[in-house]
Amino acid sequence: MNEGHTVESSAAQAVCARCGSRLTSTDNKGKLCVACLLHIALGEEDVDFATRSHHFDHYALITGDDGAPIELGRGAMGVTYKAFDTDLQCDVALKVIHPRFLADESSRARFLSEARAAAQLRHRNIASVFHLGNKRTEYFYAMELVEGETIEHCVRRKGPIDCPTALDITLQITRALIAAGDRKFVHRDVKPSNIMLCTEADGAVVAKLIDFGLVRAIADQPERVDKSQEGGGFIGTPHYASPEQFAGGTTDARSDIFSLGITLWHMISSKLPFDGTRDEIQEQQRSGVLPLDQLRGIPRVVIDLIRRMLNVDPTKRPQSPAALKEQLDTCIAAIDTAQQKQRRRFAYSVLLCAALILAALGAFYIFRSKPATNAASEIAPEKSIAVLPFENLSDEKEHTFFADGVQDDVLTKLAKVADLKVISRTSVMQYRGKQNLRQIGRDLGVSHVLEGTVRRSGGKVHVNAQLVDTRTGTDVWAEEYDRDLNDVFAIEVTLAQSIANQLRANVSAREALAMQERPTQDLVAYDLYTRAKNLVLAATFGDVAKGDLLQATGLLNEAVARDPSFFQAYCQLARSHLRLYFFGLDHTPKRLSMAQAAVRAASELRPDAGETHLARAENLYVGHLDYDGALGELELARKTLPNDARIFQLMGYVQRRQGRWEESARNLEQSADLDPRDLETLQQTANSYGLFRRYADQTRFLDRACAIDPAQVESKVARSAVDLDWKADTTPLHHVIDEVRAKDPHGALEIASDWVLCALAERDALAAQDASTMLGETPLQLDVIVQFNRHFLEGLIARMMKEDEKAGAAFSAARAEQEKVVQIEPNLGPPWCVLGLIDAALGRKEEALSEGRHAVELVPVEKDAVKGPVMVKYLAMIAAWAGDRDLACEQLAIAIQPPSYIGYGELKLLPWWDPLRGDPRFEKIVASLAPK
Repeated sequence: MNEGHTVESSAAQAVCARCGSRLTSTDNKGKLCVACLLHIALGEEDVDFATRSHHFDHYALITGDDGAPIELGRGAMGVTYKAFDTDLQCDVALKVIHPRFLADESSRARFLSEARAAAQLRHRNIASVFHLGNKRTEYFYAMELVEGETIEHCVRRKGPIDCPTALDITLQITRALIAAGDRKFVHRDVKPSNIMLCTEADGAVVAKLIDFGLVRAIADQPERVDKSQEGGGFIGTPHYASPEQFAGGTTDARSDIFSLGITLWHMISSKLPFDGTRDEIQEQQRSGVLPLDQLRGIPRVVIDLIRRMLNVDPTKRPQSPAALKEQLDTCIAAIDTAQQKQRRRFAYSVLLCAALILAALGAFYIFRSKPATNAASEIAPEKSIAVLPFENLSDEKEHTFFADGVQDDVLTKLAKVADLKVISRTSVMQYRGKQNLRQIGRDLGVSHVLEGTVRRSGGKVHVNAQLVDTRTGTDVWAEEYDRDLNDVFAIEVTLAQSIANQLRANVSAREALAMQERPTQDLVAYDLYTRAKNLVLAATFGDVAKGDLLQATGLLNEAVARDPSFFQAYCQLARSHLRLYFFGLDHTPKRLSMAQAAVRAASELRPDAGETHLARAENLYVGHLDYDGALGELELARKTLPNDARIFQLMGYVQRRQGRWEESARNLEQSADLDPRDLETLQQTANSYGLFRRYADQTRFLDRACAIDPAQVESKVARSAVDLDWKADTTPLHHVIDEVRAKDPHGALEIASDWVLCALAERDALAAQDASTMLGETPLQLDVIVQFNRHFLEGLIARMMKEDEKAGAAFSAARAEQEKVVQIEPNLGPPWCVLGLIDAALGRKEEALSEGRHAVELVPVEKDAVKGPVMVKYLAMIAAWAGDRDLACEQLAIAIQPPSYIGYGELKLLPWWDPLRGDPRFEKIVASLAPK
């Protein structure tokens, strides 16, 4: 153990006769240390020259060759010795309070608090405390003896620690902080000298957090100031303290994350980001400038993580140790991937050299006989699987849903195993009836697929299943089951367990127990649930989706009526209601109330289940815009649902609203990895990249979406619109619109808004009128969230054609209609944007600007990082229409900052920016967005 600095053992050293600490020279033997002399000089305590006892209850201090106790370390409160437990016959570490603190009640209380806090924590990465002695004359506690050295000593002895090892150590201490957080503790003194490193028999390095002398319960508010501390309430070690610790205010786990960030910095550089006196360190922290030159050669992903950990603003750090663990996992995975690529490149280089030599020797036949490399075997994890739709062999075709139910339950059970990668159901259902398993493996990025057949006849069921290695196309395992129909869930349990064993997956006791769960005892209810789930998976947007979702809710209500304990059905029912509400298909309080009722029912049945946490998260996000609450529930959900793509998808959506764009993108990509053929995730990930004008990445995801469903109009239009945003080129969008109209002249309503946009960009008023006619009473949808009524569009087209009288009449009609919308939903920002534009067009300048500003107030960027910038954009547009060029250019300069829906093409081509053309400020903004 070590709590401040390591003291080398030496026979030449003596101890202080008063406190027992080591002296620096044998010349001082029998005398006092400097600290004790100072206390005596100040008259703080009576002089007691008696040597301290070497026995504390049943613990005896172990002495060195000089007869002095072996000191392991020292801290502010006392000294830690190596001792022997005479009862258990083993070595321990014994921390003994310094004699000078025995008479001080607050110091004794703090020592006891430290011991009791550490004793409550039982974790692999925390040194365990197992005995406390608190007699009047001695205060001490015993803890496990950790044989090793501190990070501080290790770095001093060997220099910087390699990056992967340092990250692993940081991850271990993060787990310790999670355990401390579970007990509502904040450590407040995380630093290299308080982290011990020991090496186990297999060579693994284990990190243990020690010294809980400054620990505080999170519930202690406001923080109690220890008068013994200097600096008006400062508690901690200056070089590793967070800004809020310096301020002497309330601290939480984010302060420990800051200190851990500095510790990580020290490990990989042997330096410190902040140095000097306490005031100098505070000033360096406040500047927000980090000496990143100290981290030269460190991977960018690690530097980005450290910068987040060391953010001066606690709200911009990882918000909990659990959130930090997620980011560390991502960082470690990225480095591991990079190292694998580097090793692969090296291997390829070696092979290439060998190939050239062989070619020079004329051994061409070797190349011809070399087997081709299989891409799937390089990419797909070994323990990865897609459970394909099971074929229904029953005479009754309606039993297809029964076969789907068997497949779904097996997939659900396997997906709860963290050691497996399991593809989500949305993606696998697209391969019903397809036979090219090697291609399926490449498409989904898996090494194995499970396929099977189900025959239901009377009261019997026959299930046949085969596990296939997609890299070779060979069968790995096969089994048949003939059982009574009521035993179908037992078949599914056996099947899932067998597959996990075949893939050599590590299945925890909790995961094994989860596999045993039966969804319901009622097969009819389960059939209703399976039918409903298929409908929910197929529902996207529009009237068709509304019909599917309403039908699904009806089936699910029947299912829970038959079995009120059908937990999964309640979760799916909540999801169906929330999608109707979120898509605007039934955005009513009644629909939201029904969703919340389903969430409550699921919570009553299984309050701690991952599916319950996911349902709560979706309800908080969709129904209440409670982003922090939703993320908290999602963190809990992912612990038991490691392969549920919906969790990562929703995390991405929530973090996007919070402005945490990098984390959002990572989670959306993780969702796409688990559900690679889910169009919604691909489109939304592309949309995120588009907001940052990362057009190449946006194109990459839209190309994937188009490849999955070439006939899907939404993806094709979005892909063609990239060139409009990026390069002010309408040609691809125009071509797709013509193609869609040619196939179905009367049914192309879904591209009508895009047709309007394209026509306006091309200044083709007649085409815009045709597109408007196709829209009819359907609102014109721009920027995803802003909708314009038919009269507004008529006014806009008339204005473009210089028909002022017609434009005025149309805008007046548009205003009357828009006022009703605002009255119905006065707290929504987008309707106020439209009203502001209409008033600006009608010459009502003051009302227009007031309405635009009100929209920004209703949806501030700080509250919603997706919708907020759109409100700023429309305020700029309103100002431009109202003739206030100064305000328009000022707001536009803000609105173009990523994330932004404004692209080069919009400013260059669309007529609503015409009032600003020729203004040097506007032209400069346009030029700044031009493709380089």
